[in-house]
Formats: sequence, C-alpha cells, structure tokens
Amino acid sequence: MRQTMIVTLEDNKQQRLDVYLTDALEDWTRSQIKKQIDMGKALVNGVARKAGFLIKNGDEISVDFCKEVGLDDVLPENIPLDIVFEDENYAVINKQQGMVVHPAPGNYTHTLVNALLYHFKSLSSGDKYRPGIVHRIDKDTSGLLVVAKNDKAHLDLAEQIAKHDCKRTYIALLEGNLKQDSGTISTFLNRDKADKKKYAVSDTGKWAVTHFKVLERFEGYTLCQFDLETGRTHQIRVHAAYIGHPIVGDPVYGYKKQKFNLNGQLLHAKRLAFTSPTDSSACEYECELPDYFKNLLKKLKK
Repeated sequence: MRQTMIVTLEDNKQQRLDVYLTDALEDWTRSQIKKQIDMGKALVNGVARKAGFLIKNGDEISVDFCKEVGLDDVLPENIPLDIVFEDENYAVINKQQGMVVHPAPGNYTHTLVNALLYHFKSLSSGDKYRPGIVHRIDKDTSGLLVVAKNDKAHLDLAEQIAKHDCKRTYIALLEGNLKQDSGTISTFLNRDKADKKKYAVSDTGKWAVTHFKVLERFEGYTLCQFDLETGRTHQIRVHAAYIGHPIVGDPVYGYKKQKFNLNGQLLHAKRLAFTSPTDSSACEYECELPDYFKNLLKKLKK
C-alpha cells in the first residue's frame, strides 16, 4: 500500500531522500530503502527521484515499498482493547504494556493492529501492515494513542502531529532525584552509531524538545511529567538517560541492574489532546496509570 508523508525538517535544512526515509521508516534499513528508491517506488511531489535527491520542508513523499517477506495479510485477532473513545472517524486506545503497535519482522501477530482489525469495521488504509496507525508508542510503554478509521481522518490527525498541534503528556518514574523541579531538554537525536536499533543525543539528526515537571519525590526516585514538543522515536527515554536519570525498568536506556521485577520501562502516555477530525472541536483524553505502576509508587511511599 502506498504511504504518503509531508517533509518536516528543522531550520529549513535540506536532506537526502534516503536519509530522511531511513529515519521515518523504522523497520527499513538504508540499503533496503535505497533499493526501493532505485526501483522507482519513492515519489517526491509526484516525481520518482534518486536516493541522493535533496528534499525540503513541505515536500510530499509518497512511497510504495514492499518487503519480500512471504507474509499473508494481517489477520484480525480477538484481543481485548481498552477503548477510551470512538466515533465514526477515530478511536482513542489505552494500550497495555507489552503490546507491539503494528506487525514487523519478529512480530506478525498479537499486535494492536491485529486487535484493531477485529474490533473495527474500517480503518485508514495508509500501509498494509499499519492500517489505522497514525502514531506509535513503544511496546513496553503503556497509554493513549489515536487510531484513524478512514483516510481523511488519518491525514487530519497526521498533519496535527507533524505541526506539533497534538499534545502528548507522559508520566515516568526516573532513577535518582532531579535537582530541578522543571525544565526543558533540547537536543538532536540520531541513531546510535554502535547500535542502530537505539537512538542517542547527537550533533546532527532530528531536533527533539521535551518539557519535564517533577510531580513527586521518593528516596532515590522521581516521578515526572513529560510534555512532548516534538515526537521522535524513544525521545523521552533517550532524554531521561541523557540527563542522568533513566526511566526505571528501561531495558535499553536504563540501568543494567534493576531493583524491581518489571516487564519494561515505567512510562505511561497519560494525556492526549488534539482537534477532532469529526467536528473540529477541542478534544482531550486521559487514562490512569496501570496497576503495576501505581503499586510500585505505593511501595515507594511506604
């Protein structure tokens, strides 16, 4: 299925087409992307371009990439969903920790997409393996994300996210005690040179801005609220580690030795606010922390 995106670059800089798509399409390597581009499967403003073509803000990229993985169509699965809200155009889901958002190598079943196909009659078509998916949260991050039921709603919501008009608030428990009560972390994020599956603060890459506020302090830990100004992959997890206070339970960016028996990072997408694609009204949704998160906070209070 063809996927379309609008280019957003910091400071009106230009960037190679293959580099941009490598960052935008997480499940593809740069060599795989270059091969697809060379086959004419990437259009910039309707014209097939080479891998080294320089794109700029506002350009429309349309890709029709296909991996020869031998997969059948993604199948619906009767997996329970916590549906916070739904109408004819979109739904807001409270995703549980441990659930992968969409099928990818190594995770072709038991994903949120499999569940969405079972529970909803229609979803936006954007990508064969990502119907309805407007944005992602990590497998072991819990909380809210919005799902599009048709292409018109998808484009509306995706544009709000690209323009940073969609407000996302997270709650996380951090290692150690932050000196500041609030602040802003602003850096470039890029793929980690030593491990391409990870991201790291860099001198180049995508600009990332995270606002934080301390909610409660414990002995050796700090409960924080994070508000995203940008929404880069692993942004909060990388920024938390960068300031010396990684998220408790984070198996990738956190401490190697974890004190608590957790199944992943204590990071929860608590609040989501955007303009409804149905009637243009201001919408805001919230969900409580999951029980395992609340139970650990109770232990720390004692």
